[in-house]
Amino acid sequence: MSDSDAMTVFDRALVRRRRDRAAPGFHGHSFLVEEVAERLVDRLHDVRQGFTTALDLGCHRGELGRRLLAAGKGVETLASCDLSERMARHAPGLRLAADEEALPFAPGSFDLVVSALSLHWVNDLPGALIQLRRALRPDGLFVGAMLGGETLFELRRCLMEAELEIRGGVSPRVSPFAELRDAGSLLQRAGFALPVVDGDEITVTYENAFRLMAELRGMGETNAGLNRPRTPATRGLLTAAAQRYAELHAAPDGRIEATFQVVWMLGWTPHESQQKPLARGSAQHSLAQTLGTLEGKPPAGSA
Repeated sequence: MSDSDAMTVFDRALVRRRRDRAAPGFHGHSFLVEEVAERLVDRLHDVRQGFTTALDLGCHRGELGRRLLAAGKGVETLASCDLSERMARHAPGLRLAADEEALPFAPGSFDLVVSALSLHWVNDLPGALIQLRRALRPDGLFVGAMLGGETLFELRRCLMEAELEIRGGVSPRVSPFAELRDAGSLLQRAGFALPVVDGDEITVTYENAFRLMAELRGMGETNAGLNRPRTPATRGLLTAAAQRYAELHAAPDGRIEATFQVVWMLGWTPHESQQKPLARGSAQHSLAQTLGTLEGKPPAGSA
């Protein structure tokens, strides 16, 4: 992919600073990463083969890596990598700080690459996936989870409506996320074989919108878009958004609901042992023969 194809959406230096800031207290806000890590390891249990060398990309404090080492998948060497050195220093295995957009790994370094809730902050996602594919050995596996486009739609809507009412215009106060429908083409574009894509929704409840926003700060997941407003939202704007949130998205017990959409991506590096689609025109039987009809004639009793 040429440099002209890459989009710059996020301030990566700001992403790093916010992850650094969140690292000391992240264990108090890691529930979402913990949940996704559990689900990712469950998916690996459906894969028969084991993996000797693995990379946990965007490792946070090792929530996924520790589960991977305990999963019985044969991992002997684990590399834990995060954009934030303060996050990575708490992870298991070989620890390093590195940018997902410029990975420092030699081709064919790993049997397995996993990533839980970090790739949605990457500007050049196709380029990062290409680098991941190259870092894998033939018949190596990539399993990644990132936040998708429906994430925090409630908060996004309430902030926009409150700002429109107060200021007569809107600002992008929640970061954009990749759409589920685009994930499969991203994997194919990166050269992965047998791609599989699907989505989960995780709904979490909070006492109010202010608690949700504090949680996002503790997770290191606040807006880092380059087009974000450069001045903080006023207390009046946040209060109006919180009131609207309570009106529109409160559960019966009065707590508000927040949606996190998780986009799952799975792909293999090409290998001759993998199943391949039949070449066009290679079928031994026509569709009509398969359906039990004569080619060119409708089945008996049809109009």
